[in-house]
Amino acid sequence: MIERFFQALIRKKTPVLFNDLHRTRPISKTFGLDRGTPIDRYYIDAFLARNSKLIAGRVLEVAESFYSKKYGENVERFEVLHATAENNKATIIGDLTDTSTLPAEILDCFICTQTFNFIFEVEKAVRGAHHILKPGGVILATMAGLCQVSRYDMDRWGDYWRFTTASVQRVFEQIFGGDVDVKSYGNVLAACALLQGVAVEDIPNPALLDDKDPDYQIVITVVARKAL
Repeated sequence: MIERFFQALIRKKTPVLFNDLHRTRPISKTFGLDRGTPIDRYYIDAFLARNSKLIAGRVLEVAESFYSKKYGENVERFEVLHATAENNKATIIGDLTDTSTLPAEILDCFICTQTFNFIFEVEKAVRGAHHILKPGGVILATMAGLCQVSRYDMDRWGDYWRFTTASVQRVFEQIFGGDVDVKSYGNVLAACALLQGVAVEDIPNPALLDDKDPDYQIVITVVARKAL
């Protein structure tokens, strides 16, 4: 694949030196996308792979159906949510913070990755997710903890929040009740790598990323089910 070839060239040209205390700019300002797989995506993919059996029936994603198609099992219909009609992939035009713009109780699964960080009215957005799920439907969501600002999003609609397991647990339990499972992923190596824009492929032993330290929450995940 051409993209991987160029990523490998970039990694070779700019090797990672974690002990460079004179560096005031990251190795990559695009979360490591130009070098390979960003650290946060390593955790997101692992989370969705572990919960693939829940990605079934009528499944929604924001902007596109990438993860639904990659991890879905027995998906009957792929839905795409977008706030405006300019996205030709969108099957549902609506605002998560405004339930009047959303259909009610139509989804079996809602995959919502790294989205709530960019919505100022987070509680309303979680209520919107609850509104669109069928009774018994499930949301698989990921949120950013420790990470840089996304300049692309900041300049367009805003980059508002960084979450912890405590904040995610509280807001989802208020709306979904008790059937909420919140976890965090990351450690100090992962945190340093993500902030520097180091890719998974830069790390000699990527298995070190699986060592969880709850004080370094890179990605927060939630599985929440709507009551029957």
